[in-house]
This record gives sequence, structure tokens and C-alpha cells, in this order.
Amino acid sequence: MTPRPAFADDLAAARAEAFALLARGVADRRHAFHTPTLASIGLDGAPRARTLVLRGFDPATRTLRLHSDARSAKVAELAREPRAALHFYDAKAQIQLRLEGRASLHREDAFAEAAWAASRPFSRMCYALEPAPGTPVATPPPAPRDAEAGRPHFAAIALTFARMEWLWLDAAGHRRALFTWGQTEEAATWLAP
Repeated sequence: MTPRPAFADDLAAARAEAFALLARGVADRRHAFHTPTLASIGLDGAPRARTLVLRGFDPATRTLRLHSDARSAKVAELAREPRAALHFYDAKAQIQLRLEGRASLHREDAFAEAAWAASRPFSRMCYALEPAPGTPVATPPPAPRDAEAGRPHFAAIALTFARMEWLWLDAAGHRRALFTWGQTEEAATWLAP
């Protein structure tokens, strides 16, 4: 029988595992945490969810970096209401993370410039698409060819989370934990799965 990992019974180990998975999601494009689901509040008040690519994670500030076309609905939604959530699920590891926090949008600042500079040319071309994302079209537009043409439409999203729910599914007993960060302190507790 395989021994249970330390995070099964240790809150600090569960937090460390969650942060390690977030870091791996940035570094490994084949890892399940590389493409989380972002949930925001639509301009009409309805919930909206979509998959994005996790581009950066700073564990010291609990800030995740994602990219978007500035013309997209999600950018307008986050500009109006910055509260957002990210959902991650790794079916192989049977681990789910739900993060809640506030998003900030960056277009013409050092954060955005660093994010753009770190992007591969193929990724940059996504923002050069015409017309804007979500625009009805008679036929699909051709793929962009000029990566630099996307810079005016590029936005970096920084989401700093203040709440993290961690869930591990295991036949010998599921584990669920809640981590919260206030102004000056961190709190952690087990939850019934």
C-alpha cells in the first residue's frame, strides 16, 4: 500500500503542495494547472467562466498572471468588478483548487511590458486577431501573421487571491482545507469534504 502524502494530514504541507502545483502550472504547459478556469461577473450580472493560460505565479504575494485581449468581455467585466475566481483541477492527482481574489488590469505599465516581453511570438499573435474577440463574423477570420500587431490589444491580468480552497480526493478519505489571508495574518482550517 502506498503511504499517504504529508499533505493528507498537515495543513502546511497542503498549502505547500497547492503552491507547488501553481508553480508547475506556469512552468509545464502540459500540466492540468496550466489552463485554469476564470470566473467573473458579467456586465449583465450573470456569472461568466472561461479557460485561460496561467503565465505567472508569485507565491510571496499570492499573485497569478494571466493574459487577455483587452477588447474581450472578460477585461470589461474585471474593469467593472475586479472580484474574480480561478478554478484548477488535476484529474490525475485528484486535486482541485478554488482561488478567490481581486484582479487588476495592466496595459501600458511595467507589469504589462514585462508580460509582453515574456510572451512567445505565437502567443502574441492571438492579440493581433481582427475583429475583436466575440464579434459576429460571416466566416472565421484568417490567422494573424504579425505578432507585434497584437501589442495594442494585449492586457495582463494580475489576480491576487485572499482565499484558497484545496480539495484532494482519495479512496482512503478525502481532504479539504481552507486558507485565507487577511491584512496581516494567514489562517488555515480543515473543512469537511
